[in-house]
Amino acid sequence: MTISSLRRDLLTRPIFQWAQGVLPALSQTERDAVDAGDVWWDAALFTGDPDWNELLSFPKPQLRPDEQAFMDGPVEKLCAMVDEWTMTWETRDLPPEVWSFLKENKFFGMIIPKQYGGLGFSAFGHAEVVRRIASRSVSAAVTTMVPNSLGPGELIMRFGTKAQQDHWLPRLADGREIPAFGLTSPEAGSDASAMVDEGVVCRGTWEGREVLGIRLNWHKRYITLGPVCTVLGLAFKLRDPDRLLGQDEDIGITCALVPTTTQGVEIGRRHLPAFQTFQNGPNWGKDVFIPMDLVIGGAERVGQGWKMLMTALAAGRGISLPALSGAAAAFSALTTGSYARVRQQFGISIGKFEGVQERLARIAGNAYLVDGARRLTCAGLDLGKHPSVISALLKSGATERMRVVVNDAMDVHGGKAIIEGPRNYMGAQYRAIPVGITVEGANILTRSLMVFGQGAIRAHPYMLREILALGEADPEKGLEDFDEAFWSHVAHALRNGIRTFARSWTNGALSPAPDAGRARRFYRQAGRYSAGFALASDIALLTLGGDLKRKEMLSARLGDILSELYFLSGALKRWEDEGRQDADFPLLQWCADTAFATIEQRFDEVFANLPNRPAAWLLRAAILPFGVHRRGPSDRTTQACAELLLHPSDTRDRLVENVYVGGKDQAVGQLIDAFERVVATQPIHDRLKAQKIRDWKIAAEQGLVSAAEIAELQAADKAVAEVIAVDDFAHDGLATRGQARVDAVSDKRARAQGDGEVPERPGQGETRSFEVRM
Repeated sequence: MTISSLRRDLLTRPIFQWAQGVLPALSQTERDAVDAGDVWWDAALFTGDPDWNELLSFPKPQLRPDEQAFMDGPVEKLCAMVDEWTMTWETRDLPPEVWSFLKENKFFGMIIPKQYGGLGFSAFGHAEVVRRIASRSVSAAVTTMVPNSLGPGELIMRFGTKAQQDHWLPRLADGREIPAFGLTSPEAGSDASAMVDEGVVCRGTWEGREVLGIRLNWHKRYITLGPVCTVLGLAFKLRDPDRLLGQDEDIGITCALVPTTTQGVEIGRRHLPAFQTFQNGPNWGKDVFIPMDLVIGGAERVGQGWKMLMTALAAGRGISLPALSGAAAAFSALTTGSYARVRQQFGISIGKFEGVQERLARIAGNAYLVDGARRLTCAGLDLGKHPSVISALLKSGATERMRVVVNDAMDVHGGKAIIEGPRNYMGAQYRAIPVGITVEGANILTRSLMVFGQGAIRAHPYMLREILALGEADPEKGLEDFDEAFWSHVAHALRNGIRTFARSWTNGALSPAPDAGRARRFYRQAGRYSAGFALASDIALLTLGGDLKRKEMLSARLGDILSELYFLSGALKRWEDEGRQDADFPLLQWCADTAFATIEQRFDEVFANLPNRPAAWLLRAAILPFGVHRRGPSDRTTQACAELLLHPSDTRDRLVENVYVGGKDQAVGQLIDAFERVVATQPIHDRLKAQKIRDWKIAAEQGLVSAAEIAELQAADKAVAEVIAVDDFAHDGLATRGQARVDAVSDKRARAQGDGEVPERPGQGETRSFEVRM
């Protein structure tokens, strides 16, 4: 008998039997979710010793020439064609010419390969298009992104038969078919296993001939593009009571294509999600028969629907929603920094007030952070990875930061962002927040159940192997597999415990770091906390076992640590990719200081609430031996980040790159014009201030400014007055009895400050109308 067999029989066997009772067993839904996608940088963070040089070696995401041409041409033209106010309050839809433009220019076929008539864009190219459009109109961006993310196109490309790809992909690419995907139902939101939508395998008539197929009954809601779709991707539970497919009666969740002209399909009226005007609504099917050929992937793919969906969700979670969040953050940085510069109170720009600077810094820092993580994820996707855990934490983390950023932008703008009208460029972004927070995995459940829960199983070096061994049908094979994985896990945990202790007690001095210039110390600290995270994960799993699934607050806190490490990785990679720009360093400093403070706070909360108190004391001594001492960004860093938004610079341009501005006849264009004029005239004001003259009009009377300078100052004041103006409406034009016609009138009182015009009475001026149907 060998030493390994003695170990297996004397030590591993009782541990194996004990672990079968305490470690979480995988449900079929969890198994499908774990099997979907793969791991990437999340696995490196879970080891406790990530190779930072590997991170820096990932290719920098860049637009290809054809993608850049598309951005400069069709995307720019599309942004100029849409008007958020008109769409929201008048038409409730994209204009017909925009729908035609989207189809003609293959916006719905960005991800479809060129061989099928699509654009064949990279993940980064796809994301940049969505981000650019979202900075102009969230509704237009959602309309564009849905066919390119979770929908029939993505599923057919990955799992469809050759015949399905040849037929459907060209039609989806050129807009002959408008797709939607029906997943959510009244009974099943985040819990897809509660789905009652059902298909039954049977024989029926299709196009005049009897074929094997499925009879469907369903009720779906919240379906984006549902009201206008021509082909509906449908998720349902499939049963085969007559064993016509030769399988079990309950086959499981299956995905199929249903042309909406099929008899029995009913498309419902529209939902109005947070006053966003993208098409969204319910649909039903009663005794709808489809042939087996319309099951995505054919009869061989029945029962694989949940795995398909989890795999495809990497696009929506990893590309589209982070692009929306990145757009909102960059848009808020551009507009809020500009507004804070031109808006004055108490005789100075409000951007000089430290309370406002705190908000500006948070906007700038989060804009840098979200876009860094978004770019890193796109790089992974373009390398062929499908990281499901990263996509989940990125979606959750990016949209939560979008909420923070847009709320900060609203606070700085004050009344300007509250009063609705064509001049309010923040209102639509604010109303869109709950859409991003809720869709494609509600953030509450994503944070508390998925990020760490799936990450611990999927990204941990040994946990999945141990769990699969515990569920092995052959007990002896399971014991053998468990023996190998368990003792490798033990050795890993011991090494990581020593690593954690050494790095924490030296405050990161013993953590490895790449040659990264000024950022090197951030890598050391991130390596320290990665080791602590890996150790805390192992101890939590060891002491709680299967109960950790029910300790959602503990799981959420551990997931937060993983998320912070990933987002910081993206920021570090971005700083490296952009050439280690010294001027950008305050942004990286803000990101690192914020991440480290959050990580230490979450560790402290885990230690305070871990049921096994000796284990908690041990972890605290190993990971936070000197207590919680990270307090976030200093005031100096905060002020430096705020100043980056208040002055033109290459750093500011990088931060707000690809945000659509528009012409001077549009609200954002007017704001940027005013910003540029205020910046240009600042030297004149500084000169007069040195002479203790605060009002340039007095200086003009004294001949201290030239005629050309007077013209510049007048134009700047007029532009500022135009920017701070808000819209008002006739009293009798607001909504009554569910139907409204509104006369929108620009508030010329503020505009008149610059040129002495007499303001019009309420009710005068240009008229705009819309109708609300209740």
